[in-house]
Amino acid sequence: MDRSSHPRSRRIVPVVAAAAAALLVAGCSSSSGGKQAEEGGDAVSAGKANTPRMTVAMITHAAPGDTFWDTIRKGAEAAAAKDNVKLIYSSDPSGPNQANLVQNAIDQKVDGIAVTLAKPDAMKAVVAKAEQAGIPVVGFNGGVDAWKKQGLLEYFGQDESIAGEAFGRRLNEAGAKHTVCVIMEQGQVALEARCAGVKKTFQGETDILNVNGTDMPSVKSTITAKLKQDNSIDYVTTLGAPFAMTAIQSIADAGSKAKLATFDLNKDLVGAVKSGKIQWAIDQQPYLQGYLSIDSLWLYKTNGNYSGGGEAPVLTGPAFVDKSNVDKVAQFAAKGTR
Repeated sequence: MDRSSHPRSRRIVPVVAAAAAALLVAGCSSSSGGKQAEEGGDAVSAGKANTPRMTVAMITHAAPGDTFWDTIRKGAEAAAAKDNVKLIYSSDPSGPNQANLVQNAIDQKVDGIAVTLAKPDAMKAVVAKAEQAGIPVVGFNGGVDAWKKQGLLEYFGQDESIAGEAFGRRLNEAGAKHTVCVIMEQGQVALEARCAGVKKTFQGETDILNVNGTDMPSVKSTITAKLKQDNSIDYVTTLGAPFAMTAIQSIADAGSKAKLATFDLNKDLVGAVKSGKIQWAIDQQPYLQGYLSIDSLWLYKTNGNYSGGGEAPVLTGPAFVDKSNVDKVAQFAAKGTR
């Protein structure tokens, strides 16, 4: 992508139609999105674009075993199937390794790149290389404060500071006095922003607890130890669904009376909200992030569109899920799309 030819119109391009189109296609389980559309029934193939096939690389900072990213990938695969896109998905939680994956995509001369900027400093140089090579790059999920500085075409995701602040206000409404905010990847800007947002608006005491998110037994024992050490903690704040489910066990093991709330969803977590084991979850709609990232590159190539006009991010959250609305979400969570 040539920055000098990158128009900066402030007109916001609607994305509702693109999001709704995701419901017309089935998620593709192949990393080369589009195969299912070619071989599937009429319901899928009827929604497929007849534009020339293009190749898009999606590169994330996903850690192994984190189910959150399965939902993002399903959204991306659905868009790829509809848009006649070959999707190349790869991930690595290490900033330098993720940068190497972007370089691999550049070397393959892909038609577009969708990337997370969880560690923007590590990605800055290689993103610039992609742009210099004329490859359009969009950001999603991580890097809401960095995407524009690095010249990305557009950004889809949640403003984590806003989400954290909303979470803190919700803690106030719940009457909480002392929360521990559990960060599963120290130095990851989106996670740090969430806890900073909580601390900004929460009127009680906020502790930050760093854990090793790649070692779930360690996560469990670390949270348990923290709760045993300080029985004044009345709310545990986790930043991902698998860690919330583990924190349920930690609270029980510690004999704590603390309640639990979290960011992000999965099928199991929806059940825990229903049962009252988790008070609420913030949904950033990861399926939508994945879908819009791929669909946006197709729209840019085929019609010159870019959402937000290169000036504003397209926000997919935050939205609270609690007992009042969890039943509406559950049917989609069961499919792995919420």
